[in-house]
Amino acid sequence: MSIEHPGSQDQDSEQYAEVESRFSDLEMPDLTPRGLIGHFGPGIILMMTGIGTSHLVTAPAAGGRFAYALLWCIPVAYVFKYYGFEMAFRFTNATGKSLIEAYSTAWKKWPLWYVLVTTLIQCAIGQAGRLIAAAAVLYYLFTEVVGWGFTDLNFFGLSISAMTQYGLVLALISVAIILRGSYAAVEVSAKLLAAILVVSALFVYIQAPAPLSEMGHFFLVEIPDGSWLVIAAFLGLLPTGIDVSLQASEWGKAKKKGMSKIRDRLEDMGLANRFDPFAPESSDLTVHTSRLPSNAVEYCQSWFKIGTWDFRMGHVISFGLACIFLLLAAVWMYPSPVEGRAVMGEIATIFTESLGPGMMSVFMVGAFAATFSTAFNYFDGWPRIVGACCRNLFRGTAELSGLDLDELTDAHRKTFYSEYNIYRVTMIYSLITSVAIIAGFDRPVFLVLVASALAAFVAPVIFFLNLYYCLIVIPKEDKAFYPSNFARLFGWFSFIVFTVLTLILIYWTIWVPNFAA
Repeated sequence: MSIEHPGSQDQDSEQYAEVESRFSDLEMPDLTPRGLIGHFGPGIILMMTGIGTSHLVTAPAAGGRFAYALLWCIPVAYVFKYYGFEMAFRFTNATGKSLIEAYSTAWKKWPLWYVLVTTLIQCAIGQAGRLIAAAAVLYYLFTEVVGWGFTDLNFFGLSISAMTQYGLVLALISVAIILRGSYAAVEVSAKLLAAILVVSALFVYIQAPAPLSEMGHFFLVEIPDGSWLVIAAFLGLLPTGIDVSLQASEWGKAKKKGMSKIRDRLEDMGLANRFDPFAPESSDLTVHTSRLPSNAVEYCQSWFKIGTWDFRMGHVISFGLACIFLLLAAVWMYPSPVEGRAVMGEIATIFTESLGPGMMSVFMVGAFAATFSTAFNYFDGWPRIVGACCRNLFRGTAELSGLDLDELTDAHRKTFYSEYNIYRVTMIYSLITSVAIIAGFDRPVFLVLVASALAAFVAPVIFFLNLYYCLIVIPKEDKAFYPSNFARLFGWFSFIVFTVLTLILIYWTIWVPNFAA
């Protein structure tokens, strides 16, 4: 069934009233400041996914090694990656579908295979970098502060470090919580950890802020000797890797608000096409709001505003925290190599000596909230992407799609190729491989930097696809959802800038060290 907008002279009023009644159950969200914060979710999760290794390891590494010289990297990363993330929120709020569905419409579904392979790599190497940062916090707290905790073990001739044990414990806790609650558990945990982190970081910084005279480094591009890997890490994981935009799109869909809530209803009523990933047409993802009754349009536009401000607030807070941690390191740690098993202890010790022992406790609480939230969210995000790729690649998985515990059948639970089981298996794979990498590699900072740089190198492809599909799927006449002229122009400009920076980073971090004469 297709109807005209209520303003049309040709409209059948009786038909319109009937359709409008099908959406009478939609409750308009509270758009007051307090209400907005309560509705936030995917944007906060995205923020906390990024805040961790990038802020608690990469930023202190930059400040400890190069003082204020790399401050310029922070606004560059946040400004020029903005639309790479924003388009993911825009697409899901405008269509009720995730970007993974859009990717399935490309030739031979090549973006899905690209995302699937790179995600499986990130599940191992990337998660090891995130997990080891959280493990480093616990290592220092229990070893140096409490005075007891895990010690290095020899298990049947196999040496298992204390760092590895802490990483394993955190991984097991994360997986156990996520498997019991799925998306809701991720959202609640992200909000709680975000509150702890923001309060602790601000409290530490206001005790001894960086001099205002050094703020000019935000606008002064400097590249000190030996800084290319740190720069690559900054651009890769500030605010986080652009590949996480796909996770945010899936989280937005899982929240089931706005267009995600009514998409199935629209398809059943003939007000939107039903998307088939095995006969994919990008036009089938489109929702023309001109066909919808006014209450449904208002409902979707309200949740679009919430999604936009959810992302923006997370983006701004993440930017502020990145600045705080680099400035703190520049003030209290420079010059320092910022390396070793007890890297968080090294950072905390300097704060203790400079600001007093109470600051160490505050810092470590915030540090654990940041690093653990990153590893925790990735244990859900990457397996969610692998499952989403499989449901758009394989018919069997598509027929048994879904992760919500209240919607799963016995077939979902017992069939190994269901999306739910693929999600669980990928999570276990990420747990095992990341802990194994930690066990065999005892340089946490270097591992974090490599993982971050890897995120930078895969980002331009995701950036391009996010922009492209927003522009071809969302109707141009739908002004509420379609990107503005500025968003389109600056989005493409940002993509070009970010791609050029990535090529430069590849040259200096890979080509020059390994192949240059």
